[in-house]
Amino acid sequence: MQTLDQPNLSATTAFDTTIHRRKTRPVKVGNVTIGGGYPVVVQSMINEDTLDIEGSVAGIRRLHEIGCEIVRVTVPSMAHAKALAEIKEKLAQTYQPVPLVADVHHNGMKIALEVAKHVDKVRINPGLYVFEKPKSDRNEYSNTEFDEIGAKIRETLEPLVVSLREQGKAMRIGVNHGSLAERMLFTYGDTPEGMVESALEFIHICESLDFRNIVISLKASRVPVMLAAYRLMVKRMNELGMDYPLHLGVTEAGDGEYGRIKSTAGIGTLLAEGIGDTIRVSLTEAPEKEIPVCYSILQALGLRKTMVEYVACPSCGRTLFNLEEVLHKVREATNHLTGLDIAVMGCIVNGPGEMADADYGYVGKQPGYIALYRGREEIKRVPEEDGVKELINLIKDDGRWVEP
Repeated sequence: MQTLDQPNLSATTAFDTTIHRRKTRPVKVGNVTIGGGYPVVVQSMINEDTLDIEGSVAGIRRLHEIGCEIVRVTVPSMAHAKALAEIKEKLAQTYQPVPLVADVHHNGMKIALEVAKHVDKVRINPGLYVFEKPKSDRNEYSNTEFDEIGAKIRETLEPLVVSLREQGKAMRIGVNHGSLAERMLFTYGDTPEGMVESALEFIHICESLDFRNIVISLKASRVPVMLAAYRLMVKRMNELGMDYPLHLGVTEAGDGEYGRIKSTAGIGTLLAEGIGDTIRVSLTEAPEKEIPVCYSILQALGLRKTMVEYVACPSCGRTLFNLEEVLHKVREATNHLTGLDIAVMGCIVNGPGEMADADYGYVGKQPGYIALYRGREEIKRVPEEDGVKELINLIKDDGRWVEP
């Protein structure tokens, strides 16, 4: 008998499990496109001093070779800006062109104009681009003061916008919760609203100059603040008819397991809501450690397929073999493959059902033997000691095997 709190959902009831991404305009960064329905782009940042030409080239190359699609470098001075010309040239000569982003902060107009010649995108921080020295005795900002600083921002930003527009390059308006301008703090408080209004001020200037190759980020080290800022930004852009792509990240996430969990909580939540076109996981570790986390987040959500997806039960008293050991052996043998789903299940109770969407299954059905599946179909049973070898043979028979 059907009750109100237990709806009768038949097996044929269709649920939409697809992530419907927010529609955004495409923004070209070198040979990579952010937004416009293109796959979510993975970014990171080298930690070498940009004046170290050889070290920077090596760092950029290391990241790019493991799947980082856009690389950011810091540009704190004019000398660093000019060094990027040589870095870009050496990359082209010794490796290949890599999409580069220059990070420009305090009073960066002259630096930004120079570096715009040598990179594909310039990232500016609205809270620092025109630096306002805080006054300890200030109680408020008058409308006149607010507008005067706004006029100064436009004056310093316009040459950069014109340069990027004429070169067909891009800009990231990168707001950080921890570095909001003083007048934004006085006007809106230390809030997601202040972050969004800070970004919108710069967007409006860009649009008035007919420049729309813009990517927006609103990063915070606290996940709830980051989530609120991006959601509010989407709401405000929808109201204003804007379709700029968003760069997601939890800034200063830390290191180790918690840094990864914190980044995933923020980035993954928004991606699941269809928000986000490019991501960077910020870890206090070697930059190369960030890339696998990015791809794991994207793979888990079904947004990119760059490695084998392993489905494995957590093990219980019914398990007929050492599941952790066997999963390790299967992974060791197959983790170089791309785009396969492989299930390793310890018993028959949940095995076939839980691995229904897998391409191949490795299931304990009786002591000492492994049942190998293709999809839902059992293909053969083999001695446990031959399980991994026979799984590889099955993949080879299907023409889906490539040598490591």
